[in-house]
Amino acid sequence: MNYLFGIIIFVLDVWAIASIINTNETMTTKLIWIALVAILPVLGFIIWWFAGPKANYG
Repeated sequence: MNYLFGIIIFVLDVWAIASIINTNETMTTKLIWIALVAILPVLGFIIWWFAGPKANYG
């Protein structure tokens, strides 16, 4: 069952990183957010969800 939690966190982090890449932020800002999500998967995702840049689709 623990592997399921890990897979869910991994998928959410990949989605967050893809969303960060699709923003109009500077490359430095993107790299900082990606590093935060990659280094602290759960906490980084939560911080990004509430305070991070959102993707510009469309």
